[in-house]
Amino acid sequence: MMKRTLKVGFIVLMLLLIYAPILILAFFSFTEATQIGQFRAFSMQNYVMLFTTEELRDMILGTLLLALGSSVLATILGTLGAIGSFYSRKQFSSMYSTINQIPVINADVVTGFSMCILLVVVLGISKDSFIPLIAGQTALSAPFVYLSVMPKLKQMDSSLYEAALDLGAKPGKALFGVVIPQIASGIVSGFMLAITLSLDDYFIATYTKPATFDTISTYVVNATKGSHTDIKTALWALSTVIFVIVVIIVVGMNLNARRHSDSRRERA
Repeated sequence: MMKRTLKVGFIVLMLLLIYAPILILAFFSFTEATQIGQFRAFSMQNYVMLFTTEELRDMILGTLLLALGSSVLATILGTLGAIGSFYSRKQFSSMYSTINQIPVINADVVTGFSMCILLVVVLGISKDSFIPLIAGQTALSAPFVYLSVMPKLKQMDSSLYEAALDLGAKPGKALFGVVIPQIASGIVSGFMLAITLSLDDYFIATYTKPATFDTISTYVVNATKGSHTDIKTALWALSTVIFVIVVIIVVGMNLNARRHSDSRRERA
């Protein structure tokens, strides 16, 4: 009984440490307070400002478009890389997996600075073209897509592709009609992870973004340093909205996975 109580207490303590700051921020986003801990009357002014201020709307829309574009590229590259590695010889597959782990472990600041040096300084590509920013975030996310897809490939029967070819399917038809449906859940998970990484990225965006463009992360950091002080509290509302959306997506994905699991059990 004592061990169970300690375990529950430890879990509750960890959850409080993780979620208490977010919940406190969410609470004050519904007030007129200009600082955390300075309680005033309840108000929706932060949410009104968030969705009516043109600067904030442009920043959010630009960040979402960037996340969507880089995540699509990262998902394509990561999925193709995982499939290619899975069907390669063992020594090559092991080498590809090792190479894929390097950007995962590597610090984001190193990746961002390296992309800036290679694309902007060496190749002379202007930051205003958004190419360095998209390339940097794609390079950040693609290895994580690879890691999301590879377990699904290992769970799949490796002979399915060859069987489809033997039955007369062309390579493209066998890939998209047989292999891709088997690993679809891993691809979706990798895509969602890529979007999260893009929204969360700060260092790569700092080194590769155009001077007049801000992502949510760079905008928030600039606001905490003193700029944009007139709408800083609206960022509390933005953080709350992002947190609520993430919770809804996670709960929805878990419920969907549970439904599929229950339906499979009923069929069995």
